[in-house]
Amino acid sequence: MKTGLINIPSPCFVLEEKLLRRNLELIKRVKDEAGINIILAFKGFSMWSTFPIVREYLDGATASSLAEARLCYEEMKSYSHTYAAVYIPDEFEEIMGYSSHITFNSLSQYAQYKEQVQASDRKISCGLRVNPEYSEVETDLYNPAAPGSRLGVAANQVKNGLPEGIEGLHFHSLCESDSYTLERTLNAFVDRYEHLFPQLKWINMGGGHLMTKEAYKTDHLIQLLKSFRKKYDVEVILEPGSAIAWETGFLAATVLDIVENHGIKTLMLDVSFTAHMPDTLEMPYRPVIRGAGDQMPGKINYRIGGTSCLAGDFMREYSFDEPVQINDRIILEDMIHYTMVKTSMFNGVKHPSIAILRTNGELDVVREFGYNDFKGRLS
Repeated sequence: MKTGLINIPSPCFVLEEKLLRRNLELIKRVKDEAGINIILAFKGFSMWSTFPIVREYLDGATASSLAEARLCYEEMKSYSHTYAAVYIPDEFEEIMGYSSHITFNSLSQYAQYKEQVQASDRKISCGLRVNPEYSEVETDLYNPAAPGSRLGVAANQVKNGLPEGIEGLHFHSLCESDSYTLERTLNAFVDRYEHLFPQLKWINMGGGHLMTKEAYKTDHLIQLLKSFRKKYDVEVILEPGSAIAWETGFLAATVLDIVENHGIKTLMLDVSFTAHMPDTLEMPYRPVIRGAGDQMPGKINYRIGGTSCLAGDFMREYSFDEPVQINDRIILEDMIHYTMVKTSMFNGVKHPSIAILRTNGELDVVREFGYNDFKGRLS
């Protein structure tokens, strides 16, 4: 299939293989030079048609549910590092079958499942998620260390040591953060939990390490992790999601109509912000549109409207140099991480296709959606 925008299905998520490999090469360099293990976080990126590529660089993945653990086993060809805020009893036996590591969110959850894990025919390493009570994430919706957080064991609950059988600690309080934020977070973690380190085999520093973002100080990250490993002699694990798929592709859409009310012109697209890009409304963040910028006087300004019936399914005005016409293509940049994984079929709106732009220039449409996908989610 030709790769010109006119030949890309609309709407369609398009991942560019060369950009994915660029990110993975950098991440593998960090992994190798720091002497740590970096695994893929499915919650940020679970486009399994790319897993044969990911497996060339990384050795596994982290899962947060039975479905993700099974996907890891089937498509990443490895047992998962599994963490869930709470485990469903009827699913736990199957989760063990797909997991090499299981991390528990509370002491009571570990107590509930400890004997079941110990009775497994295969060794499973158990850990606890802890709360360093430090985070620089400003949006409360994404801050796991906010006061009263339900995520992780507080330091005062393990001041006298860890339960028998716990081999690792996991913390996660970053979100698209740099290495200096990790350093400050790590200091808070050490202050609260260092007395437990002699009992540990591994420490999982979670996700949110945006090492593929331009200007990220990867050398500082490498030295920070090497120093930590040398001092405490434990295996170190990172599990980025965004970093792997950061700026690796786009969402292609088409202008279906142009609506004008009270002097505001709105481009009506065949995609929905609430259904296909929910973080733009939840975070919120303003997506970049190719060839457009923030609203400016003297330019041609359009609001960008989604296809659902939700009143707030739009982005405020963008400026364009030339008038936009019906049937023009709109390209929303950086729409691969934390986008496909959060899509819905709200309103039954057409779900974007999924494609990979291969390194040889061919467009591989790996998934298309239709009525049966919508119907199959309901009963």
